[in-house]
Amino acid sequence: MSNLKMKEAALIYLDRSGGLQKFIDDCKYYNDSKQSYAVYRFNVLINPSDIVELDAELGNHILHQPLKAAQVFQSVCYIAVKTLSLIGQLQTETQINIVLKLTHLPPLPSYCLDLCEFPRDYTSQRFYTMQGIVIAMTTVTKYTQGARFLCSDEACPLSKGFQYVRVHVPGATESATVRNDFLCNLCSSSLQEDRKFRVLGDKQIVEIITAKSLHAFQGYCNNQPFRFQSLTVFLRDESVNKMNIGNEYKVIGIPTCVKTSQTAVCVEANSITFCIPKVPSGISDNFRCLLSLTSSSCWKFTAILANIFASQIVPPGTYNLLKLCLLMSLVQTHNKELENCLDILIVTSDTLLIDRLLNFSINLVPRGIRHSVSTEIFPTLSRNKYGTGAVSIQAGSALLAKGGICFIGDLATHKKDKLEQLQSAVESRSITVYISGKKFGDDVDQQMTFPVQCSFWSFLDMDSPSRRNIQKTNMLIGQMDCSLIPANLVESFALLINCNESSSCHPLLPTVQHTLKKAIDPEGLLYLASKQFTTEDFEKLLAFAKNLNVEFSLEAERMIHGYYLASRRIRTDSIYGSKLSASALKYLVSLSEAHARLNLRNKVLKEDVLIAALLFETSLTLKYGNLLSY
Repeated sequence: MSNLKMKEAALIYLDRSGGLQKFIDDCKYYNDSKQSYAVYRFNVLINPSDIVELDAELGNHILHQPLKAAQVFQSVCYIAVKTLSLIGQLQTETQINIVLKLTHLPPLPSYCLDLCEFPRDYTSQRFYTMQGIVIAMTTVTKYTQGARFLCSDEACPLSKGFQYVRVHVPGATESATVRNDFLCNLCSSSLQEDRKFRVLGDKQIVEIITAKSLHAFQGYCNNQPFRFQSLTVFLRDESVNKMNIGNEYKVIGIPTCVKTSQTAVCVEANSITFCIPKVPSGISDNFRCLLSLTSSSCWKFTAILANIFASQIVPPGTYNLLKLCLLMSLVQTHNKELENCLDILIVTSDTLLIDRLLNFSINLVPRGIRHSVSTEIFPTLSRNKYGTGAVSIQAGSALLAKGGICFIGDLATHKKDKLEQLQSAVESRSITVYISGKKFGDDVDQQMTFPVQCSFWSFLDMDSPSRRNIQKTNMLIGQMDCSLIPANLVESFALLINCNESSSCHPLLPTVQHTLKKAIDPEGLLYLASKQFTTEDFEKLLAFAKNLNVEFSLEAERMIHGYYLASRRIRTDSIYGSKLSASALKYLVSLSEAHARLNLRNKVLKEDVLIAALLFETSLTLKYGNLLSY
């Protein structure tokens, strides 16, 4: 009686939710095809809240015993097919494969699978919700949705019909659905598959990690060792290609245990939702007060920000130009347009201090990734460990830093082919992966292109032993010697910044005193600015600023185009043409937007363009020399 009641509730729900009409439409597609299938697959959209209100027992089955709940809907749908004569080719109830697609799960801790907690439950065979960032994915391959088997003994009554139909269930491997050692229940003869009835579907495997794991990629250290492990998610049929490397998703699925060369906990994805980052409501009171006090000028607020920024690493008032550029790059990580990235290359003789400053800065945004020399910057290929024949594409630091910063350290430590790959990615804002069919056992070669949606930070060591052996002789006035790396790569960075510690802009004494005090008291706040404007205040400020929508004023547009045309005309000669790259206008626009965002304004003013032109002109001088040299 309980089962009958649940079937009645299932039919009522399908009727009320529009699911019954969708089912009838799907049946019409199958019936019109005039082809017999071993399995007829139907998706049923389920809202758990509505189901629980209608029938608590059925709702409980869906949430905690989804395979049994699917059998209830299977029985209802089979009766509907036979009663309404929807599919003439259908013979048995087992041929109907019902996939329950949940809209959500109750927002309770018992329905969440925390990727940081062990052990992970894979025995209850029920739905959980989990959230993670995609770090790897495979190409799409085929799997068996369902297959028909017949008894090999022709005298047996089960050598005909659809009495033996095997259907894929969550967690099952391909061998669980199709293999050659099945026996007939009636006569114990071996079963043989009728291959012309096999139904195939698409399958893709992705690996996700929790956002907390990004600490491992940020140079983060709290003196406590930790480890993280990715979780494998199986995507099937309409879910394939719904996830992209670097994005964060919320997944509803059933955890299972898959035994390959190693026993691993995996998840059969049921539904996927893209996670939209939360936008903070405002900034701290101290920054709000500072913004009010500096409202008379378009430059005071950002100048003070640059002055006090990273006072935990360098004394206030030092490295202001670099810190301003870092802040502007950080607020351009809003991940809306590829053209807005601000890549920074720093030339310095104090690599230790610059390394600390950049590492501190990337920890202020959720996707600040410090590239490790033991990993790859861009995607790499490997064979899939689950033996599906698919190629696994590992993200690499650049794709993992989507919507953030990829800090790649000293450029001179990277090999020539990696530098060429970096130059191509910076110029095109994309990276293409070539998959050799011959190498990975496929019939044809493939290629996949991924957008590069991060800004790159790097530096060059002025005191590098390699640089001492290679001295450039034909240097122009004001030009920096960057001969350790290809000139085209230097040009591809939006900003080239000189941080020479012996200059008047970077006095040695305050930095030395700061370093000694920090060595004595690493956690101490040495300056009033550090107490008034904390790291958390800067995190909130950057998160708020980068989500501001900005537009250009008419005056700003005229000024930026006027400067670009004038600069291009001055830096053009009859032999080599223009020294100004095609991306110059894009960089100027991005710099202007960044300064407006850092000022917490929605409109780009001519004052923002002026700062952008000054920074860009300084960078051009370091790249090509002073205008007097032309």
